[in-house]
Amino acid sequence: MSGTHENERGEQRSQQRRRAPKKATARYLENAALYHLDRFATSRAHLGRLLMMRVERSARAHGTDREEGRQHVEAILEKLTRNGLLDDQSYAETRARSLHRRGTSARGIRADLAAKGVALDLVERALAGLAESVSNPEIEAAIVYARKRRLGPYRSGEQRAEKRERDMAALGRKGFSYDLVRRVIDAENLEALEELIER
Repeated sequence: MSGTHENERGEQRSQQRRRAPKKATARYLENAALYHLDRFATSRAHLGRLLMMRVERSARAHGTDREEGRQHVEAILEKLTRNGLLDDQSYAETRARSLHRRGTSARGIRADLAAKGVALDLVERALAGLAESVSNPEIEAAIVYARKRRLGPYRSGEQRAEKRERDMAALGRKGFSYDLVRRVIDAENLEALEELIER
């Protein structure tokens, strides 16, 4: 039995060693930033927050200097921006298109990008670009969301009237205007929804 306990303690110690945060050196932080960018598109502010979390964990675990870590992070963000690896405008445009395809309203897109730390003028520029490339972005997004959730005309006939208020509330919570919600949920059929886009 004692051998079993020793093995368990040894495993716990090795897990603790694996979980211990690494020292937030300039090289480590830059490698972490590049690894993240290789896997995810992100904004400058969001990447900065992620790196500062590593700085904070390092300071608590190893006593490293937080201010020095912050300076490393700023230098890394500047370098990545200069080299074109961090571009908030490009990120905002790509993210806006992706969210729109998922059925997100303009209000929802604004909130998402603001949470990622993208400047308001870049958000508005991304939404303007979306409006130029899609004839009725808000209507299209609302229809996409209704289709995904099987709301309104996507329900079977007997359920539509019974679930109307619930469907309207679901679409309204996603940031679409009352008038648009009503037009989508009350559309007679799928062909009528298509006509909404073409108007």
